[in-house]
Amino acid sequence: MAEDLVLETWDLQCERNGREHRTADMGCQQLVVRRGQPFTITLHFSGRSYEEGVDKLAFNVETGPCPIETSGTRSHFAVTDFPEESGWSAVVQQQDGDSLSVSLCSPPSARVGRYNLTVETSTGYEGSSYHIGDFVLLFNAWHPEDTVYLRDEDERCEYVLSQQGLIYQGARDYITSTPWNFGQFEDDILSICLKLLDTNPKFLRDQNRDCSRRNDPVYIGRVVSAMVNCNDEDRGILAGRWDNNYEDGMSPMAWIGSVDILKRWKKFGCQPVKYGQCWVFAAVACTVMRCLGIPSRVVTNYNSAHDTNGNLVIDRYLNEMGEEDRRSRDMIWNFHCWVESWMARPDLAPGYDGWQALDPTPQEKSEGVFCCGPAPVRAIKEGDLQLKYDIPFVFAEVNADVVYWVVQHDGTQKKSTHSSIVGKNISTKSVGRDSREDITHTYKYPEGSEKEREVFAKAEHEKSSLREEDEGLHLKIKLSEGANIGCDFDVFAVINNNSDTERVCRLMLCARTASYNGTVGPQCGMKDLLNITLAPWAENRVPLRILYEKYGESLTQDNIIKVVALLTEYQTGDVIVAVRDVYIQNPEIKIRILGEPMQKRKLVAEISLVNPFAAPLHNCVFLAEGTGLTEGQQIKELEEPVEPQAVAKVRLDFVPSQAGLHKLMVDFESDKLKGVKGYRNVIIAPQPNRSLHCLSLTPRGGNVPSCVSPVPGTAGTPQPTPARRADGINQRAEQPSPALIAPQPCSRVPLPFSERNAVEKRLYTVSTKLFIRYIHI
Repeated sequence: MAEDLVLETWDLQCERNGREHRTADMGCQQLVVRRGQPFTITLHFSGRSYEEGVDKLAFNVETGPCPIETSGTRSHFAVTDFPEESGWSAVVQQQDGDSLSVSLCSPPSARVGRYNLTVETSTGYEGSSYHIGDFVLLFNAWHPEDTVYLRDEDERCEYVLSQQGLIYQGARDYITSTPWNFGQFEDDILSICLKLLDTNPKFLRDQNRDCSRRNDPVYIGRVVSAMVNCNDEDRGILAGRWDNNYEDGMSPMAWIGSVDILKRWKKFGCQPVKYGQCWVFAAVACTVMRCLGIPSRVVTNYNSAHDTNGNLVIDRYLNEMGEEDRRSRDMIWNFHCWVESWMARPDLAPGYDGWQALDPTPQEKSEGVFCCGPAPVRAIKEGDLQLKYDIPFVFAEVNADVVYWVVQHDGTQKKSTHSSIVGKNISTKSVGRDSREDITHTYKYPEGSEKEREVFAKAEHEKSSLREEDEGLHLKIKLSEGANIGCDFDVFAVINNNSDTERVCRLMLCARTASYNGTVGPQCGMKDLLNITLAPWAENRVPLRILYEKYGESLTQDNIIKVVALLTEYQTGDVIVAVRDVYIQNPEIKIRILGEPMQKRKLVAEISLVNPFAAPLHNCVFLAEGTGLTEGQQIKELEEPVEPQAVAKVRLDFVPSQAGLHKLMVDFESDKLKGVKGYRNVIIAPQPNRSLHCLSLTPRGGNVPSCVSPVPGTAGTPQPTPARRADGINQRAEQPSPALIAPQPCSRVPLPFSERNAVEKRLYTVSTKLFIRYIHI
């Protein structure tokens, strides 16, 4: 009878599997793979080699605190000749003496999360079990059978692999971009994202049910949407605040990345990080979703409606001076950000796969929890409000009508309806380029088109009763030129009399500082002209000078001034309302890179900004970070005040750890000037003569990665045991990660899950089987 087969050492091939699964940037100290794609491990036996037909090999994989086969959180599978497409499988790939390479593969519908891996060896009736480590399984946008499959490679690179991006802010008439470091592959971020899943109330209520549903991106999306905010007292990541009082935390405008936020949340025992607003909530959610493998992007909607009563109408009340007459819960946000994630919707009828809107900003409750979505963008466009999840709320954000009620001194009200100001310039970063892509057409049909009217009829909204009339008089607000912070500027009320009759009117112009969520502050400019005579078919331009000395003290960090114009015709008593948000531009941050950008070689960035004010800037600080460039966030404080019109300048030393295209992102803070952003793209050349493989299984510092077994004869040589090791993530090894190549622009449109080509699925299956039989040299 053959002697027992004894496992001596093993290698989970973390670096090789990381490259093949596009997870190498998470480090080679832990095994991170994507579901449905094979990964290779090597087993080394002592005494004798593995003999097919004599020895039996089987594996156990388990995830969650109470793994059960019927819940899909545990699987036992033996080595076979061919992979099992519907379940976990193990296939011998290569044998070399006492070493055996085995290819393991999960089904493309497996639960994501941290798994324990155990191998069982048996010869005859004798057997042993060895716990050989743990690994993390992610969603796989590259697998045609995965519900997050995205067909285009450039889009997969942008929406899954890219760690930097741009988020659009400002105003509809002046769109600005803010750089953001998503950093989903940074040290410890994966473990934090998994901790987030294990902190959510659904997991705490029923661990087995929660873990069993982690194969579904729809379920994961709702959990992430709820857990990024803390409004349900669920130990969520971020606390929101919109009142400009941030002394006990960080101003939302000061963040330039998700990594610092997520690490603070973990460091302080899952206590909410102070503070966030919509783009911060959305960006952090995007980081978590990308980290878990779900294609995601941040989207900005300009003139975004917050309809609290569901009637698709936003009512605003003004007095005759253009001031807010009464508070309404309905609001028009200057802009609002949410996340789109790409996934199939097998829970719905065909046709709703693709981009889904997820909004983690706490606004309204969904099924008793502050979360929103996933709402199929296709359903929003078509007005299918009855589908899951939260489609009426998102539909209103991009389609609601705005009615201004002007309350007269005698209590009567005059109505001015605006049916086409909500849901403008819906924007996201372009694939592979630092430019804006307008995706408004994916949310709504063109304003006034026949198809748009059909959608509103389906949504049971009588839009015809609110349609704007051609009043003969037309009113607009225009800006003379760019409005720069610290400077005076002019706005104009432009009045057109499109009739054959002379009109006599009263014009009221009022300017107030405002926040991006629609709340207004003190008045900073006003003009009241009691008698304006408008000749037939004439145009009048009435200027209003807005002085810095009036708006400077009350300007919020959103840099917005809201200008309201009321035109009242004496003969009819009709009132026309025009509103415009003016964005006050911050000075530019200039970034110069000194030296040759090369991996593992010191670089210097010279960062500067001009003080635009007539007074000194105090407490000046530059904050900089960039994935692959800096080691976390770097802070540079200026010791002296910056005098008027003088240059604030610092030098930043850093050593890039990764080759490829990266963004160095900078934020400037001071007593008078806050939340100023800038960035510089830097292409880092690879280190000369750099090997593609680690030279040693043991990284510098002597710590053995969890994916490599101890060498024979040392403490920790595996002993037969059924016990499971406690979970834990090791720090990233110091070996440099492979270069990131910037994706090129893509013009192809990805197909939804339900329209995938059957040939494409077959090609992937064939290539998987070829991979199994491939002999690695």
